[in-house]
Amino acid sequence: MTLTQLEEQVPALKEYTKNMPEDIRNRCTVRTHPAGSIIHQKDMELGYFGIVVLGENRVINEFENGNVYMIEGNKAIDFIGEVTILARMERTSVTIEAVTDNVVAYISRRDAERWLAEDMNILRLTARHTAFKLYRSSYNNWAKLFYPPSYLLLDYMVRYGRQNGMDSAHPPKAITVGRTRQMLQEEIGVNVKTLNRTIRQLKEEGFFDLCKGKLTFSKEQYRAAMDWLEAAKDKLLFLLFNRGNSADV
Repeated sequence: MTLTQLEEQVPALKEYTKNMPEDIRNRCTVRTHPAGSIIHQKDMELGYFGIVVLGENRVINEFENGNVYMIEGNKAIDFIGEVTILARMERTSVTIEAVTDNVVAYISRRDAERWLAEDMNILRLTARHTAFKLYRSSYNNWAKLFYPPSYLLLDYMVRYGRQNGMDSAHPPKAITVGRTRQMLQEEIGVNVKTLNRTIRQLKEEGFFDLCKGKLTFSKEQYRAAMDWLEAAKDKLLFLLFNRGNSADV
């Protein structure tokens, strides 16, 4: 597949590529990364820049002790390698894994640096994406420091339901969270024993069912989880506020 064919398939891509120099366009290649594959590995030398045109991926960080934590999940249209290039670093800082099949348009890093220097439109779009990821991370990640596992899991479930149409005019009868236990552990940020214990507890309380080991919930369970989160948030913020005031005394 060529870049032009990809633009015809996904017209929104043209907003990103409309000012791409013709010689760079001619050198652009399109590649599909199957679900579950690694798009790029942490600490590898970055030699390319990619635009994710179709698919969903997740950004994870691996540590020397073997622990893996998910930083964020991204859906097309998105970029590959933009942070490393904008930071003028040689090597990648994270691992990116395809959650679904990812179709990516690639150009060399050298071509990308030239394009970013010449085209204010693509520079603005990459900068906006980078700023949005930073904002989202800063806004959401603090919750993992203060909220209990039950809150984190139900919050994840509600966000997953919202992303998959549960708030639409014609919601599905049920939604199954297409994540393994390991992926849930990495994305929520709790260890596997705590996650399994929390799943058992919340299932017994009726917030979801299990279908082949995966979380499945109806519209009614989704609403119940939202109500629980709202009440829990107010209670937890009250406790944190009073704890902070006690520490100041």
